[in-house]
Amino acid sequence: MSTAIITGASRGLGRALARELARRSWRLVIDARTASDLDQVAAELRSLSEIQALPGDVADEAHRQALIDAAGQRIELLVNNASLLGPSPQPALDAYPLGQLEHVFQVNLLAPLALTQLALPRMADGCVINVTSDAAVEPYPGWGGYGASKAALDQLSAVLGAEHPELRIYAVDPGDMRTRMHQEAFPGEDISDRPPPEESVPGVLALIEGTLPSGRYRARELVEAAR
Repeated sequence: MSTAIITGASRGLGRALARELARRSWRLVIDARTASDLDQVAAELRSLSEIQALPGDVADEAHRQALIDAAGQRIELLVNNASLLGPSPQPALDAYPLGQLEHVFQVNLLAPLALTQLALPRMADGCVINVTSDAAVEPYPGWGGYGASKAALDQLSAVLGAEHPELRIYAVDPGDMRTRMHQEAFPGEDISDRPPPEESVPGVLALIEGTLPSGRYRARELVEAAR
């Protein structure tokens, strides 16, 4: 049985991906900051596969170590999905509180790297998925803090891929999704026209189950290419 760690698995893309991997009999170690939400997901998925749910913050060193310890000596997949939007509504960069920006980078960049550093010695082969965003490459007003953290994550992923050719290390842009975080980015607006996160899952699965080289991919383009 293959083992995966998925962060931010209580809702959105993390939850949708965890559900599909559990259906494929993956053993999952999942986390989220809100214990009640995570427990609900774990209860659902335990009818499908072996699930260990550890509530906590990926920015916390002890929590990251607990995730690795729960996964055991062999890890086939690490999905760094947990992200922090930052202030809502999002401020322009000239008014961005630097303390909050530092926390965004702590969660969106440093925590994925720290967790990857712990996981790599247990990954003889396999895959790392770093969930990124089109805000990493497009200069959307108001998205400077979040987008900069994801742009840094893109480069981090690229360099890790070059340094570890035995692994497949991906930065994956899932595209717009109808999620709570996306709603927080547009407070008071109707985002019902955005697709659900389930529509991005097949593209992520194509990377996990395929042999594409390390790099940056858009999940929905992978699905379209396979049609």
